[in-house]
Amino acid sequence: MPQQSLIPVIAVWVVVFGLFYFLLMRPQKKRDKKLKEMRENLHVGDKVTTIGGIIATVAKVDEDNLTLEIGPSRTKVPFQKWAIGTVESRKEEVEVKEDKEEK
Repeated sequence: MPQQSLIPVIAVWVVVFGLFYFLLMRPQKKRDKKLKEMRENLHVGDKVTTIGGIIATVAKVDEDNLTLEIGPSRTKVPFQKWAIGTVESRKEEVEVKEDKEEK
């Protein structure tokens, strides 16, 4: 008799773990993968926002570091790639917009 009552308990835990995985863990892994890909594809001239809220332009890209130009005086400051939160615009997108405006 005790073995029969153990099966539904295990089944409930398996379902709970499955829901936990598909609702929390899997989406987080997808977000992390997209963020890592975005950081790996940074190029000189891209406008970025750091996780601290600084809006800057990428001046130099190294393996794990990059240099950002900040403000009107174009002050260059080194940052780690992990500190980049979002890419506001890519250099190619800016060039295409400028070409359309000239025409």
